[in-house]
Amino acid sequence: MNRVVHFEIHADDPARARAFYEAMFGWRFDQYPAMDYWLIYTGPSDQPGINGGLHKRLHPDEGEAVIGYVCTVDVKDLDAMVARAVAKGGKCMVPRKPIPKVGWFAYCKDTEGNIFGLIQNDKKAV
Repeated sequence: MNRVVHFEIHADDPARARAFYEAMFGWRFDQYPAMDYWLIYTGPSDQPGINGGLHKRLHPDEGEAVIGYVCTVDVKDLDAMVARAVAKGGKCMVPRKPIPKVGWFAYCKDTEGNIFGLIQNDKKAV
C-alpha cells in the first residue's frame, strides 16, 4: 500500500504561512540549509504522523501555480480549531460534517489559499 510520507505547502508569502501554521497547530519550522525551503515538524518522531515542507509557490506568473494538496490534520476539538483558523486569517470552506462511525471533518483555507482538512475522531458521529 502506498502511504503519504511527506507533504508540502506552497505559499505566496512563506513567512505569513509559517506564522499561520505555528499558531494553528504549534508546528516547528526549520529552514533547510542553502534553500528557501523550511522543514515542517508536526510532532514527535515516535508518534504517528508525517512531516513536510514549506516553500514559495511555484510558477505563479505562468498561470500554472501549484495550488496544493489536501492533507488532513487530526484534532481534539474540531469547532475550536475551525474558529482558530478563522481568527488567524483563514476561512472555513466546508463546515463541520460527519463521517459516520469515524468522526467529524471540516475543510479550511489558509492565508495562502490552500485547503486543508481537520478531523476529530468520534465513532458516534452520524
